[in-house]
Amino acid sequence: MTPLPVIGITCNRERARWRMWNEIADLLDASYARAIELVGGVPVLLPPQREQAAGSVIARLDGLVISGGRDVDPNLYGAEPHPATGSARPDRDSWELALLASSRDAGLPVLGVCRGMQLLAVAAGASLEQHLPERVGNDNHAPAPDAYGTVEVAVTQGSLLQRLVGDRLTVSCHHHQSLVSHPGLVAAARADDGTVEAVEDPTVRFRLGVQWHPEMRDDQGLLAGLVAAAVERA
Repeated sequence: MTPLPVIGITCNRERARWRMWNEIADLLDASYARAIELVGGVPVLLPPQREQAAGSVIARLDGLVISGGRDVDPNLYGAEPHPATGSARPDRDSWELALLASSRDAGLPVLGVCRGMQLLAVAAGASLEQHLPERVGNDNHAPAPDAYGTVEVAVTQGSLLQRLVGDRLTVSCHHHQSLVSHPGLVAAARADDGTVEAVEDPTVRFRLGVQWHPEMRDDQGLLAGLVAAAVERA
């Protein structure tokens, strides 16, 4: 029997309450793991830890998801924090940057989701627009602190993303920041307001970031593509 591909998913380390406990916990919305299982992968959570462990972890994975979460530290792209930028988590930033570097060296398939896309781009030298509503004039990309926005995106012809999801799709997103630049990466999708909603690295088999949350919808084309690339690499 062929082993199922193991997909690492980064997660948060935060204080949380459950039953009688109020403790520091490693947390991730279960929709990520469920979505990976649905398309034939085995999900494994990767909480923040020392950067030196990244190579050993990557060597044991078949694919990697950099999940959504807090805003990327503006210091990483040489900017002062905007008043609307949330508090950074340096432990998670450094851990995920180390994973991204090791995964590139290993040729591991990578999918960045929301913050994950932004960090993937920042690792390549990008800078971020720290409060998107100032440019687009609305909160459509994040209508409330606990709600996803519904956004239409047009996919770039000939891109990996197009092969996975088609020419146009409706996505669930929750972000107030976006890319200003994306050196070395191709803009693979844009919202109707011009916001870059996906980027990909044309020099490798599968290194893709999307600003939306594919785990929140029934269309699993992106995650199925990641698992297929993981199987092919293995």
